[in-house]
Amino acid sequence: MSIKSSAIATPQALLPTTSSRSGLWWGLLGVLAFSFTVPLTRVAVADLDPLFVGAGRAVVAGVLAIVMLSVTRATLPTLRQWLRIALVTVGAVLGFSLFTTFALQTSPASHAAVVIGLLPAATAVFAVVRGKERPSPGFWWASAGGAVSVVGFVAVANGGLGSFHLADLLLFAAVVCAALAYSEGALLAREIGSWQTIAWALILGLPVTIALTVASMAQAPVSADTNSWLSFAYLGCVSMFLGFFPWYRGLAIGPISTVSQTQLVQPVLSIAWSALILGEALSPSIMAGGVVVIVCAWLALKARVAAPRAVSARDAPTAAVGSEKRPAAEGTAM
Repeated sequence: MSIKSSAIATPQALLPTTSSRSGLWWGLLGVLAFSFTVPLTRVAVADLDPLFVGAGRAVVAGVLAIVMLSVTRATLPTLRQWLRIALVTVGAVLGFSLFTTFALQTSPASHAAVVIGLLPAATAVFAVVRGKERPSPGFWWASAGGAVSVVGFVAVANGGLGSFHLADLLLFAAVVCAALAYSEGALLAREIGSWQTIAWALILGLPVTIALTVASMAQAPVSADTNSWLSFAYLGCVSMFLGFFPWYRGLAIGPISTVSQTQLVQPVLSIAWSALILGEALSPSIMAGGVVVIVCAWLALKARVAAPRAVSARDAPTAAVGSEKRPAAEGTAM
């Protein structure tokens, strides 16, 4: 792979977040791509080993990343950036994909989609910690409302708070992993570009994902029908790679905590796809949960989120340099 080294490059200061509506539209495009992930994972694991699906799709995406980085002669991240890319790898490439894949062995796709509705609130928390954003009280009320409605849905669907299943715990773990990866990836996207962030994360995880894929193939023969293979192809090409192009771009434009709330509509879309693709019934509780999360998303998007602390005068020149370089980094994102 032909790449340029950035070992001696001066790190760029993070760009302040903006309130541009374009971030919301990019985020919604990413959400649309991700909304097929849960039902198509359900289709794939019907014939394929869940470990093969969870790790193998990351291998497919990793190969695409190598090709794209080679063609564009992308610059190598700095050591500090590699450490942060590792968080994206652990969260998005390994944690979320593996946890959701194993959970969907037993959990209905519509149920899993609503549980994953906790993700926007979790991402907002990480955005406050890492991005230094300051959401308004109204934002937190709306996000908390969405999170509470999700927990309530799980309790009702399972017969009470004391009857949470292993699949629910796996889905909650997936939410934490994804929230970490989204917030850290958004900050990285402002420095190295949106698609470059997920591409380097996929490549960093290839030794692990290849090993897990080979181990799965050694334990069980890989045999599936056309629908399962098509679903697997979508998971590898779109859910694990192309979908992150608009998603990280939207989060990078930010504010992260606001754009992340667009993902509250993902459970509604996933439920609709589950009904169309899998024929799953739309119970009143599922439909009620969908209405609640849409309302919470609308309220959260209308709430104000203050930008991170302004860059000091001493750092102004560095920030200015970063501002000039940002369009170039994002110019190849789409």
